[in-house]
Amino acid sequence: METNKPGRGFWVTTAILALISTAGILYFWMIPTVEPWLPPEGGHPGDQVDWLFRFMASTAAALYTFVVGYIVYFAIAYRRRKSDPPDALGFHVHDNTKLEVTWTVLPTLFVVLLSILSVRIWYVLQVQPNNGLVVESIGRQWYFTFRYPNVNGEVANEMHLPVGVPVTLNVTSQDVIHSFWVPDMRLKADMVPGMINTIRFTPTRVGRYQIICTEFCGTAHSTMDKQIMVVETQAQYDAWYHGWQVRNANVSNALPTVSTGTIDLAGGNAAAGQALFSQKCSACHALGPFTQRIVGPGLRGVLHDPTHPNLVDGDPATPANVAKILQNGYTGSIGHMPNQSDNGLSNKDITNLVAYLNSLR
Repeated sequence: METNKPGRGFWVTTAILALISTAGILYFWMIPTVEPWLPPEGGHPGDQVDWLFRFMASTAAALYTFVVGYIVYFAIAYRRRKSDPPDALGFHVHDNTKLEVTWTVLPTLFVVLLSILSVRIWYVLQVQPNNGLVVESIGRQWYFTFRYPNVNGEVANEMHLPVGVPVTLNVTSQDVIHSFWVPDMRLKADMVPGMINTIRFTPTRVGRYQIICTEFCGTAHSTMDKQIMVVETQAQYDAWYHGWQVRNANVSNALPTVSTGTIDLAGGNAAAGQALFSQKCSACHALGPFTQRIVGPGLRGVLHDPTHPNLVDGDPATPANVAKILQNGYTGSIGHMPNQSDNGLSNKDITNLVAYLNSLR
């Protein structure tokens, strides 16, 4: 039976590939976490996620090096040469039981090991008992809001957490599928309407961390990276928390429903309406002429510009008709305008928004 044992070139190639693999392994284990693609972790179990990433990256680098290296070596060593006859056949290798057992057992053991390491981290994020602070985040088009125990209503713009306190974060969505991602915390979870997903972590470093939506959720998806997770000392958090308790003392915990009848527009606060516009409307409407569209038309001078056309529903541009659209929503060729309940607007909010739009000339 014809045999063909590896020659000197094979073992030299193996030694070179082993050196390259070792360098790759050392690189992934020794690089600092300040690399641009690996920001400093800000909480636990972010350190475990980083460890798993390094383990997977280093083993993948070694495997890739050997696979590609041997392909290149064998393609060169066993290439067809000009001196070979036209009907020459390459050397056939078959029925090598030891080789087949090896390339079956080793990958199986590696997958089992990787599963065990991954499940340990998954357990920390998903299954460990609730303790510490419980917070809820709600994804909307196109921003996040947050609910805290014993704080009425919702908190917008910033999510505050005390450093060193375990957090149970429940995430969901009111409209479409969003995704909650804080790169520095190594946290990501889908926000699905009608479903609550839970992640658990402990912030370990004071700072401000960007919250990003990573699920395409509509035309203004790219703007859902403006909100911040603020990790601060316990004293700073307590002061902030107490401030929101006082601020929202008279706010209902129930989401606003679509009110019936005409909304009284007297006593609207333009400044409060401006804040609401920035939070809930600016993703779809520009403060420019009617033709300056994002999703809906531009709204500067909507109630005062004589050249401004009628509203999207065909009605004249009057405060009462603007309030009607904010109240009932609108769906047409230009897109979908959520109603009062979907936008989380109270009657007072609508009054303030109309007062703000009325102040734009």
